[in-house]
Amino acid sequence: MSLTLRLLAAAAVASLLVVPATASSDAGDGTLTVGLQLEPPHLDPTSAAAGAIDQVLYANVFEGLTRFAADGSIRPALAERWETSGDGTVYTFFLRRDVRFHDGTEMTAEDVKFSLDRARAEDSTNAQKGLFAGIGDVRVIDAHTVEVTLTRPDGAFPFKMAWGDAVIVAPESIEDIKFSPVGTGPFRFERWVNGDRIVLRRAGDYWGTPAALEEATFRFISDPVAAFASVMAEDVDAFMGFPAPENLPQFEADPRFQVLVGSTEGETILAINNRTGPLADSRVRKAIAHAIDRQSLIDGAMFGYGTPIGTHFAPHHPAYRDLTALSAHDPELARALLAESGYPDGFETTLKLPPPSYARRGGEIVAAQLRAVGIEARIVNLEWAQWLEEVFTNHDFGLTIVSHTEPLDIGIYANPDYYFGYDNPEFRAVMERLETTSDAQARAELFGQAQEIVARDHVNGFLFQLPQLGVARAGVSGLWRDAPTQAVDLTAVRRD
Repeated sequence: MSLTLRLLAAAAVASLLVVPATASSDAGDGTLTVGLQLEPPHLDPTSAAAGAIDQVLYANVFEGLTRFAADGSIRPALAERWETSGDGTVYTFFLRRDVRFHDGTEMTAEDVKFSLDRARAEDSTNAQKGLFAGIGDVRVIDAHTVEVTLTRPDGAFPFKMAWGDAVIVAPESIEDIKFSPVGTGPFRFERWVNGDRIVLRRAGDYWGTPAALEEATFRFISDPVAAFASVMAEDVDAFMGFPAPENLPQFEADPRFQVLVGSTEGETILAINNRTGPLADSRVRKAIAHAIDRQSLIDGAMFGYGTPIGTHFAPHHPAYRDLTALSAHDPELARALLAESGYPDGFETTLKLPPPSYARRGGEIVAAQLRAVGIEARIVNLEWAQWLEEVFTNHDFGLTIVSHTEPLDIGIYANPDYYFGYDNPEFRAVMERLETTSDAQARAELFGQAQEIVARDHVNGFLFQLPQLGVARAGVSGLWRDAPTQAVDLTAVRRD
């Protein structure tokens, strides 16, 4: 999701390795156990719309030409530098010379060409193919230099190469990548215990600063009550994306812990299937938007954590426009719009909910608010694998709640084949102009126009910006407080 998604997503699936469970996180300063609510469906970030893959592997196991830093800036990664042609259509990336994959093979320009060509191929299953759509050609200059020619100027290309969907992989490891990933990062994949944990170990020949941690374990605990118990019992050293915000005050009062509250790039939306039935009518979608009381939703599902949004854009971004007034809570207006569009008695639809707490808890509140204006939204709880198949891939849904956690991903609304099925030539024209515009002020204006269009078309119900909620032991340092992308970056984490 962007799911073009990068959902706050993930699914429990089979792994190749099943080994006995281990216990506690008290093995020593060189180890860390991180709790997460969602388990990845597999371990290939270049072929799925599941953010939980990046949550475990981004910057830890896999790396791209560039990467996101903790403050959201773009930093060199496998490319130590790059140059841009005068017309902005040719990027020359100069690769680091001392990089090896975890299987011992050297990372070269051939691997970069393979990765980019694979991502943009016609049969690619990359969830963010739009990142690569502007690439016209990828040419190997020498073993450590690659030239990427774009079909038109794109000043945001280094930004696009920082996404988890753009990590560099080797052709030799592709066959087994979903269950035995081989990357270039400071940690190598050790094992996956299906339904329980993924274990990473420090890579001994990493090209950059070695990780302080010798071993990192990601444990998957989906139930909020169990998540609370695991932190209190100190069975985990940290829990990122903590699913029970009502418990945070208790941790804040306990000197054993630190509470990390920050921002994410996750626009949490009531996604609407624009293709079919009553939902294809913009008046009906507008009625849905006015039926929702965002603050009640934030208070009830998130215990006050979260910022209301009125469009698909992060409030902390300088180009953000507060458009919440366009969909203010107004049940009377919602009923009038339903009557005007031919549904005076309302209608029935489905509300398919993935596992995260914000979706399950929020879904109950949204369904009640819709029922108050005559819309009966039948809740169907899905596991992530089901959600990805039914909703994201097959578009078999009326409504759903999901958080899109990729940075600056409003471009997903330019893809009419995307899961919510929005098709607007005016919006696509704005995004095309944005891609060829480098002036900061002009880009901000175009971003503003894009926000206005999707808000006024009521493409989806825009709910709130997902907060970053984490709990860690007091002695753990280096965890991201804000999440510029959906990742638990362990490269600077240590235990004091």
